[in-house]
Amino acid sequence: MGLRDRLSGRKGRPGTPRAAGSEDLDHLQAWAGSRRGVEGFVEPQTATTATTLVLVAGDGEWTRRRVDSPKAAFTFGSRTGIPVYDVAAVGYPNRMREWTAKRKAAGETGVPPTS
Repeated sequence: MGLRDRLSGRKGRPGTPRAAGSEDLDHLQAWAGSRRGVEGFVEPQTATTATTLVLVAGDGEWTRRRVDSPKAAFTFGSRTGIPVYDVAAVGYPNRMREWTAKRKAAGETGVPPTS
């Protein structure tokens, strides 16, 4: 760990993706429970990010959090009754892109406020 990492409070090896924590699954569970028509899309791990699960509601609103593995994402879906797909095989739903484009056109940036 370098001096910059120590001063910024970052932990772990530089370039190593942060592992999923219980707060990630708690967020996904709460988010899915407060929306209708939710589907999940597993994104594979890359050199800079851990495996993630994107949840997309029926209106296109979405959220993304880390999960331990693709298997953990599919287990989350089974446990919560949410269909989960491999994004590399099926892609993202159009409603997700449309929702993001509407926010951008309205000048909204960053994390949407909680309702």
